[in-house]
Amino acid sequence: MTLDDLKKRFPGSAATGPRPGTVRGDHDLNPDYYEDAGLPEALREAAVLVPLVDRPEGLTVIFTQRTAHLSAHAGQISFPGGRQEPADAAPEDTALRETEEEIGLPRGRIEILGRLDTYVTRTGFRVTPVVGLVRPPFELDPDPTEVEEVFEVPLSFILDPANPQRHSRPLLGKERHFYAFPYGHRYIWGATAGMLVNLRDVLREAT
Repeated sequence: MTLDDLKKRFPGSAATGPRPGTVRGDHDLNPDYYEDAGLPEALREAAVLVPLVDRPEGLTVIFTQRTAHLSAHAGQISFPGGRQEPADAAPEDTALRETEEEIGLPRGRIEILGRLDTYVTRTGFRVTPVVGLVRPPFELDPDPTEVEEVFEVPLSFILDPANPQRHSRPLLGKERHFYAFPYGHRYIWGATAGMLVNLRDVLREAT
């Protein structure tokens, strides 16, 4: 996947707004997920940035690992992002603001390419994944209260036909299924992995 291939699917910074298509979420592999969790109800709006880095050796994806002491999703691997604030005019503003707060990557280093499908989580969030192109050089300054580590994964790994895997574990008295991208000693799963499946589908459309 080259930068030119990427821009065939995301044609420029003006390409904001939702993609046509169905809403994705934790229910993709668990049709009764939301019923068991008491959803749908009033969903809380959130956004994440899916940061693609234009490296000489190929495109990579930035991830964060959350600190172990957080009350929600402690230690999990995720994209930078969070809840929409009243001052955020659009999901892109939420994603850029949260990215700067969490990992110190200024919005001026990010070119917005477009959005993936909305992702609804079992915990009651409607998340808009915003795809952004990050051009080196840049320096990061992770917030130590939220972020344990920032790392990059080659986009080629995400696009490999051997990925993603489907895993399961007991939750709320039932066997629950989810996507996972094991990468070395790291384990990317849950909503983040679901969004990566969406990214993979979109980019494969461009080839």
